[in-house]
Amino acid sequence: MRIDDFDYALPPERIAQRPTERRDASRLLVVDRVAATWTDALFPAIEERLLPGDLLVVNETEVFPARLRARRASGAEVEILLVRPADGDDPEAAEGRQWDAMAGPGRKARAGDVLELLDRSGASAPGATVAVLGRLPSGGRRVRLEVPGDPWDWIETHGHVPLPPYIDRFDEPLDRERYQTVFARHRGAVAAPTAGLHFTPELLARLSERGVRRVAITLHVGPGTFRPVTTERAEDHVMEAEWYRIGSEAISALVDARARGGRIVAVGTTVVRALESAARGWGSGPVPVEAWTDLFIRPGHEFRWVDVLLTNFHLPRSTLLLLVAAFAGGELVLEAYRHAVRSGYRFYSYGDAMLIV
Repeated sequence: MRIDDFDYALPPERIAQRPTERRDASRLLVVDRVAATWTDALFPAIEERLLPGDLLVVNETEVFPARLRARRASGAEVEILLVRPADGDDPEAAEGRQWDAMAGPGRKARAGDVLELLDRSGASAPGATVAVLGRLPSGGRRVRLEVPGDPWDWIETHGHVPLPPYIDRFDEPLDRERYQTVFARHRGAVAAPTAGLHFTPELLARLSERGVRRVAITLHVGPGTFRPVTTERAEDHVMEAEWYRIGSEAISALVDARARGGRIVAVGTTVVRALESAARGWGSGPVPVEAWTDLFIRPGHEFRWVDVLLTNFHLPRSTLLLLVAAFAGGELVLEAYRHAVRSGYRFYSYGDAMLIV
């Protein structure tokens, strides 16, 4: 499968640099897989598209301010992106001192270096350093934070929101709220599950009144979500593993929805990845699971636990675009994307949404 077949042209001005004034003020492109058609709408129209008995599955991961600024003795600045704690799978249970991280520029973060950490203003943070312990096979770094008090408290106070690379600005106070879903509960993500950014408590309440139920899973989104596929054949791309949890409450809701004939509506590609990863081990029926997944969903995948997909628009030549193409068909998806470009939709994390039914 050639990755060139999953490319499209996107003018830079279509990339949303800031969120809409209200979460639910985004547009919604509704794509019908059976009829191979699409309809332009506003996001609140999702109320009309979801049915009583449908199960909305959301990702409760919480983005933490994972981007730290550091400085060498020479004065050169280094950016440290904390990816995952090195002392446990679940970030909520980890001490938060030792990390697998990305450093840029990498040549300024060599094994044995001890860098001075900076506060949010760019000034030296008293008593705070980061030691580079070694280089990881991925090219990242194993680092150790030496900071006063609890490391998580220090990160929360001095870290920056890890906005994706296509947002060409520094993070702002607004991003602490808006680059986070209203149902975020469990810290550990370095990127938001962006399909969930459009929901408000009021909209969720109206869906509940309509008979649309909601349940949560957790998948901590890693930086690999933004990594383009650079191999000529999509099959040769290596996925970055992400940790996920599907608890007993979610299992009961999934089984009950299927038994009642309701549709399972995945809010975002992260939910799809978690459900479809777990399904590979559900030979005798769904059971709770905590695991790492490197599942690469691409055209040809047989979906087992997803009937409807809500998702944002994704980068060309990306694993997320291939996932959406696997769900709705590559030709239909790319035609819908071209329509979205012509029609002025806003793309990527702070952009508009697509509902595939």
